[in-house]
Amino acid sequence: RDKLVTGVQTCALPISRFTSLSGLDINRVYSRDDLKDWWPETDLGAPGEFPYTRGVYPTMYRGQFWTMRQFAGFGSAADTNRRFKYLLQHGQTGLSVAFDMPTLMGIDADDARAHGEVGQCGVAISSLVDMDRLFEDIPLDQVTTSMTINGPAAVIFAMYLAVAEKRGISVERLRGTLQNDILKEYIAQKEWLFPPEPSLRLITDTIVYCAKQAPKWHPISISGYHIREAGSNAIQELAFTLYDGLTYVEAAVKAGLAVDSFAPQLSFFFNVHNDFFEEIAKFRAARRLWAREMEQRYHPKDPRSLQLRCHAQTAGCSLTAQQPTNNVVRTTVQALAAVLGGTQSLHTNSMDETLALPSEDAVKLALRTQQIIAQESEVTNCVDPLGGSYYLEALTNRLEDAALAYFRMLDGMGGMVQAIERGFPQREILDASQRYLREVEHKERIVVGVSDYVEQEERPIPILKVGPEVEDEQVARLSDLRQSRDVFKMAGAIGALQEAASCGENVMPYLIEAVKAKATLGEICAALKEVFGTYREPVVL
Repeated sequence: RDKLVTGVQTCALPISRFTSLSGLDINRVYSRDDLKDWWPETDLGAPGEFPYTRGVYPTMYRGQFWTMRQFAGFGSAADTNRRFKYLLQHGQTGLSVAFDMPTLMGIDADDARAHGEVGQCGVAISSLVDMDRLFEDIPLDQVTTSMTINGPAAVIFAMYLAVAEKRGISVERLRGTLQNDILKEYIAQKEWLFPPEPSLRLITDTIVYCAKQAPKWHPISISGYHIREAGSNAIQELAFTLYDGLTYVEAAVKAGLAVDSFAPQLSFFFNVHNDFFEEIAKFRAARRLWAREMEQRYHPKDPRSLQLRCHAQTAGCSLTAQQPTNNVVRTTVQALAAVLGGTQSLHTNSMDETLALPSEDAVKLALRTQQIIAQESEVTNCVDPLGGSYYLEALTNRLEDAALAYFRMLDGMGGMVQAIERGFPQREILDASQRYLREVEHKERIVVGVSDYVEQEERPIPILKVGPEVEDEQVARLSDLRQSRDVFKMAGAIGALQEAASCGENVMPYLIEAVKAKATLGEICAALKEVFGTYREPVVL
């Protein structure tokens, strides 16, 4: 066994410690011999040039810092509006909306299934009225807004567009991102409304709409974050995320769009876990792999169609309820990996997120973490400062090769939808998560404060709680809405939406008219379920 020397002590480490979190064996030292099939001219290149290993822009953070986009949302629309303004006042540069579980599942706050969940894990949005209050006094044409929602994403997007229209802001001026990634819901997060095929059709409709009407808006953020949170390793996160992206590209091309008309508007969303160098390598491998696969499969003429632009978030699953102040250190290390990996946007988790919604002090510290990295660490002085490292380049190559092996398996199954129906990615993630938990339980991997360095008594920290009055008030507002609206106009808009969904028309214009007629989120989603049906996932053994 290798020995690790620290001061005057010498301790033997378990052999398993010399593997990455993905299980890749790690050498004691790396040299040029580990890069025998690596060509700097084609594999590394220059920043802003194909295959974009070193970054999608020539100047990267020397030209502009990444967008500091803290995920925020709790309670009512008014509660979250105040949090947005608080973050903007403290230097945040982009908004990111967290929705509560009823909203994510496409049901209204007064639905019996929503009881006890309204406003608890995000903001409650049931109608256009709520969306208007959420962004009250916030200039939508001067901020970028990200909305983390998938099954009912098109409905929520329609509400945002209708609010902008009400304020006289043209769609062409709106900038932001809709997560809208349903495939990873079947794989990992389990918040779907419809079967895969009609869900893909809804996503394609938003892509087509944005390509024609909202050129500055990203209609989809293809997310590996939730795949990683479900227990995958970095290789699986990389492979399944990029393959999901290729599946969306194929669907849009089949719908008649030229690849260059929409591919530059695609965005990605990655997790940043604890394995510092593996995470940096993952970002670099993702850019290179996406560029090469897009070039080989679709032959775009616009170089922007080959560029993978992404948001990153530090790993929620790495945070611990025990000794929560330790989470500040974890988040800092992960955020630095995201920056060195070349992200375009970043959320840093708050230390108290395993206990409750982030408090103002905790979320401010999380934001300050990004600002210190940007303004004080000097890591932004040089573009891709770790490029050319034997270790990092070897990791990048191995991650790319491992992801390509998954690509070949998925191609052989007929694509991601068929693989999901067979339970393949779900089973792979389950195996990886169980392997990691075994390593932690056997102390082959140490989680500080949990598997070692445990404290018997811990000092409690103040947490933010959402009271039952939030649900009561939301239900009352919905009751007022239902009584004050023109029922015949609303029913007509719902009927037109169902007809469009049935005959294959793009549903986005009809969704906009439905929310303007004050149809609620739950009513719209229920109407679409009558057309599209529902879905039950396969049993994974």
